[in-house]
Amino acid sequence: MAHVLSIGDWVKELSAFREQDFVVDRVLAFMKEHAVDPATLDRYLFFSLGNYTRNLIFRNELCEVITLCWEIGQGSRIHNHRDQNCWMATPIGRLRVQNYRVEERSEAGKTCRLVPTELAEMDAAHPVAVNPLEPVHQVLNLPEFRQRAVSIHVYSKPFDSCEIYSLERGTYSDVALHYTSVHGRLDPSEKLL
Repeated sequence: MAHVLSIGDWVKELSAFREQDFVVDRVLAFMKEHAVDPATLDRYLFFSLGNYTRNLIFRNELCEVITLCWEIGQGSRIHNHRDQNCWMATPIGRLRVQNYRVEERSEAGKTCRLVPTELAEMDAAHPVAVNPLEPVHQVLNLPEFRQRAVSIHVYSKPFDSCEIYSLERGTYSDVALHYTSVHGRLDPSEKLL
């Protein structure tokens, strides 16, 4: 059974990791052994009916920790993490992760062909790591889950843009990332529905 920590203590332990500690198995083991007390996340929870929200908790040169808040039925676009490692835990609700393999890719036309591969489900007891060999994925709060969800994402190293993929069009493109809130303060430009 995981040891439950406040988000502050959880981030403090994680931020003590050295660069060589930010490997897939090491951080995933930490997340399996140390759960976050959901009651300590309140200041980082901002929901919107329009889209899931990204809420920065901590960032340094080695990693960033954010909460993503998901209404029922919301999902991310299919995306990657710019060759950075990613780990996810879901202290509230549950989420499905659909992974993809890039079969074909053309830089000239920004076209690609994706093939769905593994599925994973996350809940409080089951964190996951993105496979660095096949990092393209999508996160979904399926309607049949019937509840909001909150996931904690750890990225090493931090990044400010990613590639998004369209299965329907067979294309990919770059997109800049932004935070809905930073350290518990809502971005003034955000309009939550």
